[in-house]
Amino acid sequence: MSDQSTSSGSLFLVVAPSGAGKSSLVNALLQQEPAIKLSISFTTRPPRPGEQNGREYFFTSVDDFQARREAGEFLEWAEVFGNYYGTSMLQIADQMAAGTDVLLEIDWQGAQQVKKQFPHAVGIFILPPSIAALEERLKKRGQDESHVITRRILAAGGEIAHASEFEYVIINQEFTVALSELSAIVKATRCRFAQQSARNASLFAQLGIHPNLS
Repeated sequence: MSDQSTSSGSLFLVVAPSGAGKSSLVNALLQQEPAIKLSISFTTRPPRPGEQNGREYFFTSVDDFQARREAGEFLEWAEVFGNYYGTSMLQIADQMAAGTDVLLEIDWQGAQQVKKQFPHAVGIFILPPSIAALEERLKKRGQDESHVITRRILAAGGEIAHASEFEYVIINQEFTVALSELSAIVKATRCRFAQQSARNASLFAQLGIHPNLS
Protein backbone atom coordinates (compact mmCIF):
# COMPACT_ATOMS: atom_id res chain seq x y z
CA MET A 1 0.00 0.00 0.00
CA SER A 2 1.33 3.43 -0.94
CA ASP A 3 1.66 5.95 1.88
CA GLN A 4 0.32 9.28 0.73
CA SER A 5 0.84 10.74 4.20
CA THR A 6 4.59 11.05 3.47
CA SER A 7 4.03 12.72 0.07
CA SER A 8 3.84 16.46 -0.26
CA GLY A 9 1.38 16.10 -3.13
CA SER A 10 -2.31 15.29 -2.68
CA LEU A 11 -4.52 12.96 -4.67
CA PHE A 12 -8.07 14.00 -5.59
CA LEU A 13 -10.70 11.55 -6.89
CA VAL A 14 -13.59 13.27 -8.69
CA VAL A 15 -16.57 11.03 -9.43
CA ALA A 16 -19.96 11.72 -11.03
CA PRO A 17 -22.56 10.11 -13.27
CA SER A 18 -22.34 11.06 -16.94
CA GLY A 19 -23.84 14.51 -17.53
CA ALA A 20 -23.34 15.86 -14.01
CA GLY A 21 -20.75 18.35 -15.26
CA LYS A 22 -17.64 16.66 -13.86
CA SER A 23 -15.36 17.38 -16.80
CA SER A 24 -16.45 21.02 -17.07
CA LEU A 25 -15.79 21.57 -13.37
CA VAL A 26 -12.42 19.82 -13.49
CA ASN A 27 -11.31 21.79 -16.56
CA ALA A 28 -12.30 25.07 -14.90
CA LEU A 29 -10.46 24.06 -11.71
CA LEU A 30 -7.30 23.25 -13.68
CA GLN A 31 -7.45 26.74 -15.22
CA GLN A 32 -7.57 28.24 -11.72
CA GLU A 33 -5.07 25.82 -10.19
CA PRO A 34 -2.34 25.10 -12.78
CA ALA A 35 -0.26 23.29 -10.12
CA ILE A 36 -2.77 20.39 -10.19
CA LYS A 37 -2.04 17.76 -12.83
CA LEU A 38 -4.83 15.74 -14.37
CA SER A 39 -4.01 12.05 -14.42
CA ILE A 40 -4.29 10.77 -17.97
CA SER A 41 -5.83 7.30 -18.12
CA PHE A 42 -5.56 4.58 -20.72
CA THR A 43 -8.76 3.63 -22.54
CA THR A 44 -9.89 1.32 -25.32
CA ARG A 45 -12.79 3.54 -26.38
CA PRO A 46 -12.36 5.49 -29.62
CA PRO A 47 -11.54 9.22 -29.40
CA ARG A 48 -14.45 11.65 -29.47
CA PRO A 49 -14.30 14.63 -31.85
CA GLY A 50 -11.55 17.02 -30.74
CA GLU A 51 -9.84 14.57 -28.37
CA GLN A 52 -6.11 13.92 -28.76
CA ASN A 53 -4.02 10.95 -27.71
CA GLY A 54 -2.04 11.84 -24.59
CA ARG A 55 -4.22 14.79 -23.71
CA GLU A 56 -7.66 13.47 -22.71
CA TYR A 57 -6.62 9.80 -22.70
CA PHE A 58 -3.97 7.42 -23.93
CA PHE A 59 -6.05 5.59 -26.55
CA THR A 60 -5.01 1.98 -26.99
CA SER A 61 -6.19 -1.43 -28.18
CA VAL A 62 -7.88 -4.08 -26.06
CA ASP A 63 -4.86 -6.38 -26.46
CA ASP A 64 -2.42 -3.68 -25.32
CA PHE A 65 -4.63 -2.74 -22.39
CA GLN A 66 -4.93 -6.33 -21.22
CA ALA A 67 -1.15 -6.80 -21.48
CA ARG A 68 -0.57 -3.73 -19.29
CA ARG A 69 -3.17 -4.94 -16.82
CA GLU A 70 -1.56 -8.38 -16.55
CA ALA A 71 1.81 -6.70 -15.96
CA GLY A 72 0.32 -4.92 -12.93
CA GLU A 73 0.75 -1.45 -14.41
CA PHE A 74 -2.68 -0.13 -13.44
CA LEU A 75 -3.57 1.35 -10.08
CA GLU A 76 -7.17 0.72 -11.00
CA TRP A 77 -9.04 -0.39 -14.06
CA ALA A 78 -12.66 -0.87 -14.99
CA GLU A 79 -14.91 -1.78 -17.88
CA VAL A 80 -17.52 0.90 -18.51
CA PHE A 81 -20.12 0.56 -21.27
CA GLY A 82 -17.98 -2.01 -23.06
CA ASN A 83 -14.72 -0.04 -22.91
CA TYR A 84 -11.72 -0.45 -20.61
CA TYR A 85 -10.20 2.38 -18.55
CA GLY A 86 -7.04 2.20 -16.42
CA THR A 87 -4.76 4.47 -14.37
CA SER A 88 -0.96 4.13 -14.13
CA MET A 89 0.11 3.62 -10.50
CA LEU A 90 3.77 4.55 -10.98
CA GLN A 91 2.96 7.82 -12.74
CA ILE A 92 0.75 9.03 -9.89
CA ALA A 93 3.11 7.97 -7.10
CA ASP A 94 6.06 9.73 -8.75
CA GLN A 95 4.11 12.95 -9.25
CA MET A 96 2.90 13.03 -5.65
CA ALA A 97 6.36 12.29 -4.26
CA ALA A 98 7.63 15.29 -6.26
CA GLY A 99 5.04 17.53 -4.56
CA THR A 100 2.51 17.61 -7.39
CA ASP A 101 -1.21 17.47 -6.66
CA VAL A 102 -2.86 14.88 -8.91
CA LEU A 103 -6.54 14.71 -9.88
CA LEU A 104 -8.32 11.65 -11.24
CA GLU A 105 -11.63 11.80 -13.09
CA ILE A 106 -12.81 8.32 -12.25
CA ASP A 107 -15.85 6.13 -11.59
CA TRP A 108 -16.87 4.89 -8.16
CA GLN A 109 -15.46 1.39 -8.71
CA GLY A 110 -12.11 2.86 -9.63
CA ALA A 111 -12.20 5.18 -6.64
CA GLN A 112 -12.65 2.18 -4.35
CA GLN A 113 -9.58 0.53 -5.85
CA VAL A 114 -7.48 3.71 -5.59
CA LYS A 115 -8.43 4.16 -1.93
CA LYS A 116 -6.91 0.76 -1.14
CA GLN A 117 -3.54 1.98 -2.40
CA PHE A 118 -3.87 5.65 -1.40
CA PRO A 119 -6.10 5.75 1.73
CA HIS A 120 -5.52 9.49 2.18
CA ALA A 121 -6.89 10.33 -1.27
CA VAL A 122 -9.69 12.91 -1.17
CA GLY A 123 -12.95 11.64 -2.70
CA ILE A 124 -15.31 14.20 -4.24
CA PHE A 125 -18.69 13.19 -5.70
CA ILE A 126 -20.47 15.55 -8.12
CA LEU A 127 -24.27 15.31 -8.06
CA PRO A 128 -26.74 16.77 -10.58
CA PRO A 129 -29.61 18.85 -9.17
CA SER A 130 -32.05 16.24 -10.53
CA ILE A 131 -32.27 13.26 -12.88
CA ALA A 132 -34.23 15.42 -15.33
CA ALA A 133 -31.38 17.94 -15.40
CA LEU A 134 -28.94 15.08 -15.96
CA GLU A 135 -30.90 13.84 -18.97
CA GLU A 136 -31.15 17.34 -20.43
CA ARG A 137 -27.40 17.88 -20.12
CA LEU A 138 -26.66 14.56 -21.82
CA LYS A 139 -28.92 15.50 -24.74
CA LYS A 140 -27.37 18.97 -25.09
CA ARG A 141 -23.88 17.47 -25.03
CA GLY A 142 -24.70 15.77 -28.33
CA GLN A 143 -22.00 13.12 -27.98
CA ASP A 144 -24.14 10.01 -27.58
CA GLU A 145 -27.00 8.37 -29.43
CA SER A 146 -30.41 8.18 -27.74
CA HIS A 147 -30.06 4.54 -26.65
CA VAL A 148 -26.71 5.35 -25.02
CA ILE A 149 -28.24 8.31 -23.19
CA THR A 150 -31.03 6.05 -21.91
CA ARG A 151 -28.46 3.55 -20.67
CA ARG A 152 -26.47 6.29 -18.92
CA ILE A 153 -29.61 7.61 -17.19
CA LEU A 154 -30.49 4.12 -15.97
CA ALA A 155 -26.95 3.64 -14.67
CA ALA A 156 -26.91 7.02 -12.90
CA GLY A 157 -29.11 5.85 -10.04
CA GLY A 158 -26.73 3.03 -9.15
CA GLU A 159 -23.74 5.36 -9.38
CA ILE A 160 -25.33 8.05 -7.21
CA ALA A 161 -26.04 5.43 -4.52
CA HIS A 162 -22.29 5.39 -3.81
CA ALA A 163 -22.06 9.11 -3.01
CA SER A 164 -22.04 8.28 0.70
CA GLU A 165 -18.60 6.64 0.30
CA PHE A 166 -16.95 9.99 -0.47
CA GLU A 167 -15.61 12.66 1.87
CA TYR A 168 -17.20 15.53 -0.07
CA VAL A 169 -20.34 15.96 -2.17
CA ILE A 170 -20.94 18.91 -4.51
CA ILE A 171 -24.36 19.56 -6.06
CA ASN A 172 -23.74 21.09 -9.48
CA GLN A 173 -26.80 23.30 -9.79
CA GLU A 174 -25.02 26.63 -10.25
CA PHE A 175 -21.69 26.08 -11.99
CA THR A 176 -19.86 28.98 -10.34
CA VAL A 177 -20.94 27.86 -6.87
CA ALA A 178 -19.91 24.26 -7.55
CA LEU A 179 -16.54 25.41 -8.86
CA SER A 180 -15.98 27.56 -5.78
CA GLU A 181 -16.75 24.58 -3.54
CA LEU A 182 -14.38 22.35 -5.50
CA SER A 183 -11.60 24.94 -5.23
CA ALA A 184 -12.22 25.27 -1.48
CA ILE A 185 -11.77 21.52 -1.01
CA VAL A 186 -8.43 21.65 -2.83
CA LYS A 187 -7.19 24.58 -0.74
CA ALA A 188 -8.25 22.95 2.53
CA THR A 189 -6.56 19.67 1.59
CA ARG A 190 -3.27 21.47 0.98
CA CYS A 191 -3.42 22.72 4.58
CA ARG A 192 -3.63 19.24 6.09
CA PHE A 193 -0.83 18.53 8.56
CA ALA A 194 0.74 15.78 6.44
CA GLN A 195 0.97 17.93 3.32
CA GLN A 196 2.19 21.04 5.15
CA SER A 197 4.86 19.13 7.07
CA ALA A 198 6.10 17.43 3.89
CA ARG A 199 6.23 20.69 1.95
CA ASN A 200 7.79 22.67 4.82
CA ALA A 201 10.01 20.08 6.48
CA SER A 202 12.79 22.50 7.48
CA LEU A 203 10.36 24.97 9.08
CA PHE A 204 8.58 22.22 11.01
CA ALA A 205 11.95 20.88 12.24
CA GLN A 206 13.01 24.39 13.27
CA LEU A 207 9.78 24.85 15.20
CA GLY A 208 10.08 21.43 16.82
CA ILE A 209 6.87 20.12 15.25
CA HIS A 210 6.76 16.36 14.77
CA PRO A 211 4.07 14.04 13.39
CA ASN A 212 1.79 12.36 15.90
CA LEU A 213 2.57 8.70 15.29
CA SER A 214 0.12 7.35 17.88
